[in-house]
Amino acid sequence: MSVQSSAIRARVEVLSPRAGLWWGLLGVTAFSFTVPFTRIAVGGLSPLFIGSARAVIAAVLAVVALTLTRQHWPNRLQWARLAIVAGGVVVGFPLLTSFALTTAPASHGAVVIGLLPAVTAVMAVIRTRERPAGLFWVFAALGAVAAVVFASLQSGGLGRLHQSDLLLFGAVIAAAIGYAEGGLLARELGSWQTVSWALVLAAPLMIALAAISILQEAPAGTPVQWSALAYLAVVSMFLGFFAWYRGLAIGPMAQVSQVQLVQPVMTILWAAVILGEQLTWPTVLGGVAVIACAGLAVRTRLRPPGGGARPDAERRLVRPTGSGDRLHR
Repeated sequence: MSVQSSAIRARVEVLSPRAGLWWGLLGVTAFSFTVPFTRIAVGGLSPLFIGSARAVIAAVLAVVALTLTRQHWPNRLQWARLAIVAGGVVVGFPLLTSFALTTAPASHGAVVIGLLPAVTAVMAVIRTRERPAGLFWVFAALGAVAAVVFASLQSGGLGRLHQSDLLLFGAVIAAAIGYAEGGLLARELGSWQTVSWALVLAAPLMIALAAISILQEAPAGTPVQWSALAYLAVVSMFLGFFAWYRGLAIGPMAQVSQVQLVQPVMTILWAAVILGEQLTWPTVLGGVAVIACAGLAVRTRLRPPGGGARPDAERRLVRPTGSGDRLHR
């Protein structure tokens, strides 16, 4: 890893406006296995160990990738923003979901996490100049309402949310903040570089938490449970973010975030296939509702800020030599 240099040659690649959606969908597909595999892992490993160990393993991979490619160090402001990313997607989301899924079924966790696209869109609007049209918010809100209603029904009725739901809702907020900030940083540092630096920054804390969990209870999982942890570390915590942050960086971020509405449906399907969880009609109808809202939301256009050029026009992905992907509009 080398000191940042201003002598950088760049080549420009013009991307289709739909490129962000396809990259986002690839990342969502990778993430859709996270809840079922977390559910498998907590069957024999402690949630604290799972949430911390997956980050430690991913951080090792990040250090190797950053060193071999000799990436430039982030500047002071970028480190501060990376701390926000790390707090959301490296620390907050993995730990909160691991504890929640010790009691909540994977299909239930998937539906609650269906709130994530709407919350991410709100965070994206707060952090960027993107201004989705009114219809976008209608469809995003409908998807969020569907997720909350079906989560409440599965918990025993509206107004009777369990402790696991509070943990899942906390995970949603943490991830949304990390996604929005990470999507912006990916335009400066590159997609995989952003998650790699965030993992490196969070590594000391996660190593400490992993050590504490081992001292409290020595991990003794089955081969299947260790394999599930390996997926969470290598794919959910590392490789999946390569595609996801690239999609958010290409943007428009608010629209790309809505692709994640299909994640609960994928996750519920994997929970039925892998874990044998029963598919109920409310769950199926909820899945159809959120997919419909996702499709309608991503088809809406953004309002140009200040009457300027359309924000969803072609994007130029600038690749500085030896640095990685950066996005210029």
